[in-house]
Amino acid sequence: MAHRTVRTVLVLLFDDVQSLDVTGPVEVFAGAEQHTPGTYRIRTASLDGAPVRTSSGLTVVPDLALDVAPVPDTLIVPGGQGSRNPDPRLVEWLRGHGTRARRLVSVCTGAILLARAGLLDGRRATTHWAYSDRLARDHPAVDVDPDPIFIRDGQVATSAGVTSGIDLALALVEEDLDRDAALTIARHLVVFLRRPGNQAQFSAQLAAQTARREPVRELQRWIAEHPGANLSVEALADRAGLSPRHFARAFRAETGTTPGRYVDRVRVEHARRLLEDTGDGVEEISRSSGYGTPEAMRRAFVKALGTSPAEYRRRFRPAPVH
Repeated sequence: MAHRTVRTVLVLLFDDVQSLDVTGPVEVFAGAEQHTPGTYRIRTASLDGAPVRTSSGLTVVPDLALDVAPVPDTLIVPGGQGSRNPDPRLVEWLRGHGTRARRLVSVCTGAILLARAGLLDGRRATTHWAYSDRLARDHPAVDVDPDPIFIRDGQVATSAGVTSGIDLALALVEEDLDRDAALTIARHLVVFLRRPGNQAQFSAQLAAQTARREPVRELQRWIAEHPGANLSVEALADRAGLSPRHFARAFRAETGTTPGRYVDRVRVEHARRLLEDTGDGVEEISRSSGYGTPEAMRRAFVKALGTSPAEYRRRFRPAPVH
């Protein structure tokens, strides 16, 4: 059997860390080690080697202190409240040690920690949709893209909220081993292999664009419930009892986006849920989602998700149980 290099995966721990940001990737790499023994050595470390309390109240005991931690192959920086208000010593350790790892990975708001340490300057990065504006505002040298669930930029990989850390970890395992290994782990964890990194955080973005005032919120609810209706600016303005110009201006002021872009997001969200959860045909889904034709839906999917409806269904619809 060919000699295999054991890769050390080091996970940072700190008080108020998000537990899923830690355990999600750890379970993936642990699954890879079970699948192919001698592949990964997983270690957790805190500043002083002391137990940490996660944001959900769990206590996690690290393997060692950061000052004696080995140089890892893959360094994982999770998120949580503790990453948004970090101990300065943690930032300094990252500044001095982050570039030594072959791969530097953040989950959720762990990207804020990397940015504070100067490790994302000049790079494209993502984080949880609720903190992308903050990351961009506080760190203008970082090219923040709030849409993808994860981004690879050279040796640095950043991911969005919680479960996207699993997606990114599966992608790294697939890179290190092969697709069959990653697929076996995904099946064991009952997750899909694998959401592409450019999949948008659509549900989250729709929630973020909820209007402040009830009349516009009510219209948003109606749009979500009737994606196949006539959702032109003129039709929506008439429903709101406003002129098209006044409606478009008010909608953007309330939601931060135009009516047309919001409708586009709602329709893609509706269509992708049907592709995931039903056996309806593409033609039927395109009509009920407001596209009219399969070709119009295909163009919308390629533009928004970088993939066709057929490929999206192949990736994300669970296989039938026999």
